[in-house]
Amino acid sequence: MESKTLFAKTPPVKLFFIASFPGAVSMLASALYQLLDGMMVGQILGETPFAALNLAMPFVIINFSLADLIGVGASVPIAMNLGKKKDEEANNIFSCACLMIVAAGAAIGAVLYAAAPFLMRLLGAEGRLLSDAVSYMRVYALCSPVTTIVFAMDNYLRICGKIRFSMFLNICMSALIAGLEFIFLYYFRFGIWGAALATCLGMAASALAALSRFTGGRLQLKFRKPRFSAAMIRQIIACGSPNFLNNIAGRVTSILLNTILLRVGGSTAVSVYGILMYAEGFIQPLLYGMCDSLQPAVSFNWGAGDRKRVAAIERCCFTASAVVSLASAAVLFLFPGQLAVIFIGETASAYYAMAVGALQLFALTYLIRWFSFAVQSYMLAVGNATGAALISLSFALLFPVILILVLWPLGLTGIWLNFGGNSLLTGILAAIVLLRFQRNSRLPRYESTQSS
Repeated sequence: MESKTLFAKTPPVKLFFIASFPGAVSMLASALYQLLDGMMVGQILGETPFAALNLAMPFVIINFSLADLIGVGASVPIAMNLGKKKDEEANNIFSCACLMIVAAGAAIGAVLYAAAPFLMRLLGAEGRLLSDAVSYMRVYALCSPVTTIVFAMDNYLRICGKIRFSMFLNICMSALIAGLEFIFLYYFRFGIWGAALATCLGMAASALAALSRFTGGRLQLKFRKPRFSAAMIRQIIACGSPNFLNNIAGRVTSILLNTILLRVGGSTAVSVYGILMYAEGFIQPLLYGMCDSLQPAVSFNWGAGDRKRVAAIERCCFTASAVVSLASAAVLFLFPGQLAVIFIGETASAYYAMAVGALQLFALTYLIRWFSFAVQSYMLAVGNATGAALISLSFALLFPVILILVLWPLGLTGIWLNFGGNSLLTGILAAIVLLRFQRNSRLPRYESTQSS
């Protein structure tokens, strides 16, 4: 379906299923390969490489965060300009954004490659833990010029209405990564660097396949000779800053927690934290896939001035987010042992017992998390970067640091409780941001948010 017809004419509930279901499936495929990544490293290579992966992962995500800043930041003005029927301006932003992502990937990758040993020592890693973490991070750093653009391509394909193609591309990418990683680790007996190489090869192949669709001139977005301007760059940065700040702040928090856990509970506590992050990495992509898939439609209709349609689309987003989040909380609380055993071979151990207790406390996060996530996505889609950034920074950094200090007397239990407390505080903040925005706009209040 042509994107303008899809975004402007399709009934909101039908649009939700057309856009969000493939988006959720795409993110689920991504989450599954990340889960398989953790399983294979933990089961085939052992506890130390698994801990090394979790030490290095925040820096790997930082490497992708600048590309995400540009990719997401460009998506909002691109969709808004299409809604205003300014197609050439949308094409120019698209072309400039692609060049900026490749350049940023090369620059950040070079910095992380050189700084990898220093950063891992700074966290307290030594011996095999140090060498594994450095080799893992350096593979990602070397490949970043051809991998970091993959997530932006996903956004741009959805803007062009190629939602199913984007979904199948993500599924193929995840399957390729999982297959390569199994071959590299199980058959070739590569070290942890083989896991990173498998992921990078899959991402690069997916990025090139997506780019090939735009070069033929068949899609609504087309490459043009780029015309950079300070105003355009400021707009991209403003719209992308909430996601960027969330990624950066979240990684800073992860680094801080890893440092504390390594000193308080050793590599076992770091590994348990890694299990929690893999659980989050399975749930959050579902929420992100649903909300993010609707962002082009929300931005398009906001640019076209159809506020009533924006409200109808967002009602679907809030409702679906609540269902997924609450169901996830129930699974985490009721089946922690079954989840922990995915990463841990031996159940009669302190490692297993710690993971089970941590997962049950972690379940509290998703009683409220859906609300702040949906509000942040909505603020970003309508160009309210300040509100979205406030929510993302508070969730990713401000509230976790405050709760580390408040819950410090509880030791490791306090760290596991940090996530649920953070979700509650961010939910309260999100309600305040949403109410203030509604008072300052002519959008009707959503029944779903009133009942919250």
